Amino acid sequence: MLINAELLLQYQRCKRRPFLDIHQDRNQRANVSDLLHKLQQDKNFRKKKVLAKWIFQQPDYPRRDTQAGKAATVELMRQGVASIHQGVLQVNYDNKHLLLSCPDLLVKQPGNSHFGDWVYMPASIELGKRPKQEYQILAAFHAYVLSQIQGLTPPTALLLLRGKDAAYQVELTKWIPLMHEKLVECIQTMELQNPPELFISRQKCSLCHWYGNCYADAKSQKHLSLLPGVTPIRYTQLQDLGITSPETLAATNPEVLEDLPGFDRAIAAKIVLQAQSFIENRPFVLPQLTLRAKIHVTNPQIPRLKIPNNKTEINPYNSYKANSPKKIIPKSSSLSRKSQIFAEDIVRSAPVEIYFDIEAQPDLNLNYLLGVLVVNKENNTETFHSFLAERPKDEKLIWRQFLDLMWEYPEAPIYHFCVYEFDTVKSLGKLYRTPQTIVKPILSRFVDIYEQLTQSVTLPVESYALKAIAKWLGFKWRNSEASGAKCIYWYDQWLKTGDRNLLEIIQIYNEDDCRATHSVKNWLVEFVEKEYPWSVVSTQKEQE
Repeated sequence: MLINAELLLQYQRCKRRPFLDIHQDRNQRANVSDLLHKLQQDKNFRKKKVLAKWIFQQPDYPRRDTQAGKAATVELMRQGVASIHQGVLQVNYDNKHLLLSCPDLLVKQPGNSHFGDWVYMPASIELGKRPKQEYQILAAFHAYVLSQIQGLTPPTALLLLRGKDAAYQVELTKWIPLMHEKLVECIQTMELQNPPELFISRQKCSLCHWYGNCYADAKSQKHLSLLPGVTPIRYTQLQDLGITSPETLAATNPEVLEDLPGFDRAIAAKIVLQAQSFIENRPFVLPQLTLRAKIHVTNPQIPRLKIPNNKTEINPYNSYKANSPKKIIPKSSSLSRKSQIFAEDIVRSAPVEIYFDIEAQPDLNLNYLLGVLVVNKENNTETFHSFLAERPKDEKLIWRQFLDLMWEYPEAPIYHFCVYEFDTVKSLGKLYRTPQTIVKPILSRFVDIYEQLTQSVTLPVESYALKAIAKWLGFKWRNSEASGAKCIYWYDQWLKTGDRNLLEIIQIYNEDDCRATHSVKNWLVEFVEKEYPWSVVSTQKEQE
């Protein structure tokens, strides 16, 4: 069996994928996604950019003839060339397997090897910014194979990371033994008769070409990993207790789970209720959701999530726009995430509500689209605003446009889904040196629907992502194939091609995200009002 660096890399990420790559019918694999295609393009571009700074030689050999490639590479090493790009190294391992190493660079250093008073060390060009464990395991793999050819383990291996001027030096005395452990595990797994047990982790699995295959298997098995909250560690813990299906988990007394590492009373209750929700196909209220009126209101330990009143004698944004030195800071609530949600908070209403969603380009560190849906209940209108940076330099402009709109409605709550929008507004304020008198009152109005929902109810869904929840509610995106990942690819293509159709697709998707957030918020309010009808009365009294 041939073991190369790519197979070892994929094994570290998922034991099942390389097994399927070797043993499964390749026709069952999905096509490469747009985002994965973009990531590969980005990696190739980065390699070209880094290699442009190097003087190197390449072995000349027929394509895919690894034996000829090895011979040509060894000849260059024997000649003592300064560096080698696309070298081919191949050695026997445990008399049964071949290890194939093709490091991005082999760099000549002083030392004593089979070739003379020089030695080579491998250098890997990575797209990431951090020296991840998987990078260092692969660097150790290249160094080990190289050591079998030159007769000496190199002093180090290099990682050329994005955004770093100096190469990261891998401590091979630490990582080569760990690499051997992974390598032995990998070989043993590849020689099994059946594939390793699956585990669906959408964040990791969504880009894999075997995702559809594994997901179909998980659905047919009613696999526990389909339940939100069941992590790989918790899955193992549940298996040890004989809890192997949603049915057995739903029938479990939460007290059985409370003392497990990583569990507590709230987590145990929530994960059992999640299984019950999954089986009965209906939502449940979590035990921790309660009425604030049931708790002594002077208790300083209970935080209150409340839409703040930002009325001031003078609007600080007008002062900011007029370059006035006057600084007026409205009284605002805490800007930290809340530890408890109350029913009154969820059903609280306002005459004008704002729904906010961002599209970003991570590799450019750019937030290129700030989408805002203004729902005015007083005049029964819904208006969508799309602040779009057609070029990266326009981000500052759309930030200013966003601020203008937010201060048109200084008392409106700003609903969003997950913490990204909150964190991004804080970051943009710092980046463009916006006074805190302008940013803090806006942030104090943010209401995270994801936080409110996940702390108050369980739903019969496989993920608490916006798309999964909204689809369960019956909401439909106009472009069913659109996603945040595809928007990253589309915006990249827009910058390269100037095709305005791509921008229009992204804007439609972003608007639908805002409307989906609105839909989820409305459902949550209605559900909580039904379960806690007194919360409406309590909230009305409080607002009076």
